[in-house]
Amino acid sequence: DMNKLLVPTQPVRNGDGDIISGINNDVGVTMGIIQSFYDAPGQVSTLEDGTVVVDKGSRFMEEMREINISAGLEYWYNKQFAARFGYFHEHSTKGNRKFFTAGAGLKLSVFSIDFSYLFSTVARNPLANTIRFTLRFDFDDFKSQNESTTN
Repeated sequence: DMNKLLVPTQPVRNGDGDIISGINNDVGVTMGIIQSFYDAPGQVSTLEDGTVVVDKGSRFMEEMREINISAGLEYWYNKQFAARFGYFHEHSTKGNRKFFTAGAGLKLSVFSIDFSYLFSTVARNPLANTIRFTLRFDFDDFKSQNESTTN
């Protein structure tokens, strides 16, 4: 799975607040979504004479860094027991969330319970060691069970 946030990127500004590289991010929702695909300011360098330049190819590379990548596997046994494993990666300059998840699930009649554990691969991640539980009730299964018992 690949995801990109559809929000504008902060431009690089000088001490006076003038934009050195990038595009003004004070825009409306629709323009922010459109602008999110081409507004990366890139890596800015200052030469010895004080000239500010954007490193070649750095704007495209920054746009690519804004894409989060995740993958997961799920295995169901007998449509009753589930085992899951996944990984999430976000570039270090865009939030640095990198973690693995492991989980299990159990389905009994119309009820399901899921459990997952998140362990981070980077230090000081606020999501590290997160445990999640989900309890579900399947209304469609409940309805079909009631219809089959009444017929």
